Order: sequence, then structure tokens, then C-alpha cells
Amino acid sequence: MKLKRWSILLSAVVAVTTVLSGCASNSKEEGSGNSGEGSNDKNYKIVMVAKHEGISWFDDMRTGVDDFDKEYADVDASQIAPEGGDPAKQVQMVEDLIAQGVDAILVVPNDPTAMAPVLKKAKEKGIVVISHEAEGLADIVDYDLEAFNNEDFGEAMFEAMAKSMNYEGKFTGFVGALTMETHMQWFNAGLKYVQEKYPKMEFVSKQPYEDRNDEKVAYEKAQEVLKAYPDLKGIFNTSVSSGASSSLVLQEKSNKNLAVTGIGLPSVSGNYLKEGYMYQALCWRPADAGYAATLLAYKILKGEEIKSGIDLKRPGYESVTLEGKVFKANATLILDKNNVDQYPF
Repeated sequence: MKLKRWSILLSAVVAVTTVLSGCASNSKEEGSGNSGEGSNDKNYKIVMVAKHEGISWFDDMRTGVDDFDKEYADVDASQIAPEGGDPAKQVQMVEDLIAQGVDAILVVPNDPTAMAPVLKKAKEKGIVVISHEAEGLADIVDYDLEAFNNEDFGEAMFEAMAKSMNYEGKFTGFVGALTMETHMQWFNAGLKYVQEKYPKMEFVSKQPYEDRNDEKVAYEKAQEVLKAYPDLKGIFNTSVSSGASSSLVLQEKSNKNLAVTGIGLPSVSGNYLKEGYMYQALCWRPADAGYAATLLAYKILKGEEIKSGIDLKRPGYESVTLEGKVFKANATLILDKNNVDQYPF
């Protein structure tokens, strides 16, 4: 009789423990609107490897990845990035993720050429790989996801600069690095565009300056550029760092006679736009790109049909077009002093 009472008590304890354990393990699922149709058989581990830790652009991209993580119960999504934007450190991060056996790697490479071998290795291990800002990797990864047609974006950037210069005069500008594929696509397309259309505009450098996506580097080089070319009329910038730093140098000199255009974030470039030290800023929301890339990887992992026109659930990504293995969205934002306050990032 005594043994029977202990047996009943033990069964009750096991039952309560099981219920509590179930509550704990399902807490994320209960708090989310998406759970992979309720499946809790596996948590997909998806990791974004961004270009650079601790800068505004990729801080916002992390917001999108984290939002996805909160919404999908069967996904563990996160973002990492190298300090200083070092391509070799970024490659090592991907190596480490392969060793961990993650399900999907998303990458915004600092140097696509250096990144290619390790991404091939990831694919051979059966890991889903999505690149962003790296069309040249399309044959290696599952898919590359672009926010827009990069040549069109470059032409729009240089058209803004040309207009601000009244279509004549000397100009130069910055890229994050000569190895950064999209930065060079924008530069090459934009330079060709203005040279064909506006013959009175003169590019005074042999090649664009590199800022390494580093505000200190960009600030110092902007000072050097203005000293070397005192008659400069325009500066293009393919990184947020150089756009803000070029504008800051002009602000310190109270110089509104030189037009700065290029990539910008509302939170970083807003005051420069409103005060007249930046003419126009172009961007796409990093958080949306991060969310859309994570959703694309999730759809592949779930075995869903991947085709042109799929909806990646963020503004501009509602119907992305597939060209080869490159998805192109329509997510360009053009900021000026009149609309910059409309964007909360």
C-alpha cells in the first residue's frame, strides 16, 4: 500500500515536470505569429554574416534578423560580423559556422572573391547559402538577393550628383573597398553614365578612394581630398561612413558649395540633408534586406517552391524578380531634406 502511494506521487511529479518543461520549450512558439505551421520538430539555425560590426547600417540589418527570429518559433536567427570589416576574419566566421553545422548562412561579403571558396565548402556540407550585395557569387550560393538593379542604383546616385553640380565641374568620391562588388557596380555604372551624358563633368581621380566603411578613415580622407582638389564640385559616396564624414568636413568649413551625394541612413545623414551639407541620399532599409534574406533561406529549408515573384514580406520585396540565381527587389529609397524625417531608422 505504501509502495502504491509512492508510485502515484511519483507519477504526479513526472506529469507536472513534463507540463512545465513543455511550457518552457514552447514559450517562443506561443508568443509568435509564425511557427512553421506549428512544427517544432527542428529549430533551424540561420546566421547572417554582415560586413562590419558596430556601424549603423549593420546595426539596422540585425534588427531585421532579430525580428524574424521573434516571429518564427522554429528558427534561431542571429547576426555576426567582424570588427573593422576585415575580409579574412569574415571568412573565418563562415568557417566556424560550417563547423557548428548551422542550417543556413547569409553573407554580405567584404570581398566576394576571398569568400567564394568557403561558401563552396558550406554548400558541399549541405548548408543553405544566401548572399547579399554579391551578384558575382550567384553561381556558388543558392541565391543572391539584391535590393534593386545595381546599375540603375549607381546611375541614380551619379545623376543626383550631376544635377547638384549643374552638370559640370570636377568630382571624385569613395567606395568602401575596391573589392566590394556592389560598391564597384554603382561606381562603374554611374561613372559611365555621367561620362556619356555630361561631357563637362570630370572625374579627377584614377580610381575611387577607399574608406573601409570606417568613419575615422573616411573623415581623414575627405579632408585630404578637399585639400588636394580645392576646386572640387561634387563627391559621391557608396558607404554611409564616407557620406556622413564628407558632409561633416564641409559643415566644419561652412562650405555649401560642394555637393555630397550617395548612400545615407536617415538617422546618420538626416541633419546634413536638412542643413544643406548633403544634397541627396539613397539607400534601402538594411533591416528589410536582413529579414527578406532570412525568409528566403527559411523557405528553402522548408522545401517551398522558390520562383520569381515570391513575397519576402518587406516593403519593396513583395514580388522579387529572379534573374538566373539573382533575386532583385524594388527597395530603393531616395532621401532629401523634405522627406528624410518620414523614415524611422
